[in-house]
Amino acid sequence: MGNSGSSVVFAKKIELDVSEKKYILQLAKDETAYRKTIFIHNKNGIISTEDMIKEITVQPLPGYKEVKPFVYAGFFPVSNEDYNDLKEAIEKLSLSDSALQFEPENSPVLGYGVRIGFLGLLHMDIIRERLEREYNLDLIVTNPSTDYQVSLTNGEELDIKSASELPDPAQIKEIREPWIDGEIVVPQDYIGAVIQLIVSKRGRQKNLSYIDERALISFAAPLANLLTDFYDQLKSITSGYGSFNYELADYQVEDLVRVDFYVAGEMVDSLSVMCHRSESQHLGREIVKKLKEVVPRQSFEVSLQAAIGGKFIARENIGAYRKDVTGYLYGGDVSRKKKLLAKQARGKKRMKRFGKVDIPSEAFMVMLKRD
Repeated sequence: MGNSGSSVVFAKKIELDVSEKKYILQLAKDETAYRKTIFIHNKNGIISTEDMIKEITVQPLPGYKEVKPFVYAGFFPVSNEDYNDLKEAIEKLSLSDSALQFEPENSPVLGYGVRIGFLGLLHMDIIRERLEREYNLDLIVTNPSTDYQVSLTNGEELDIKSASELPDPAQIKEIREPWIDGEIVVPQDYIGAVIQLIVSKRGRQKNLSYIDERALISFAAPLANLLTDFYDQLKSITSGYGSFNYELADYQVEDLVRVDFYVAGEMVDSLSVMCHRSESQHLGREIVKKLKEVVPRQSFEVSLQAAIGGKFIARENIGAYRKDVTGYLYGGDVSRKKKLLAKQARGKKRMKRFGKVDIPSEAFMVMLKRD
């Protein structure tokens, strides 16, 4: 044992009892304890607080696991001026919610926002409700998604949290999506309707048991198919008597594709969704039809398209407003009318090249409610 300056160097580790460790940790809270060396004598030798404060560490309780979110959604303020208020509000909420994880996100259409990870749909609804009520924020919430595990052909493994992060399909070897083990408790009269709902979500029934006059249906299903309106549909078909709970089971390899949506020829990243290939055609046509109802008409024709990779699978057109440019003409040569109509067509064509379509917030609500 040797002495170097104001600290003591030991050839072997000195063991302290519980009371001595508490005393040293109490000294560690006092700033003046670092300005002087205090020696403790016990049966194992002499030790200074300068050395032991550094050595004593608090070990976490065994079995503790960091909470990992598996539902993600983008939160964007209606006005970009409220971005800092949104960020500060989420930071305050995260102080009392350790499961809340977030990171900045930028969308060409929606501007600056925050992508937040949640434990489930209920967690997401609570946070959205608190942001709107307690902090008076007007928000646009994008389509909720889960995380996917992607294996590339070069051996690299990726964990993506939104469809826009999916790499080039030519580089993808396989995609794994999370599956859940769920349980639904319903009156016996609704068993058939509930099983049909599970099957429509690509789910598989595992067990059916009876508890008095109620039935317990156990099933497995992909989490992504339950994120949008599964709970609302369950309450609808069971007249509000159905209850549902689930837990994450594992990740399974599935034939998944990304469906992109184009408005006036420009892809809107925030509308992209991941789905099974067997559902992509129907999903693309369904969303395009609903977008036609909420995207406002322009002075030029607006095309709404759904695509997988470079292949378009659905299209709808929103007709342009038309001004009667020939209304003031009375008789005369028909060539005058044709000339005015041709001039109008050229103007609309030029407007279509340079015009920009603003995506309303209702377009993102379409993604949350599907047939």
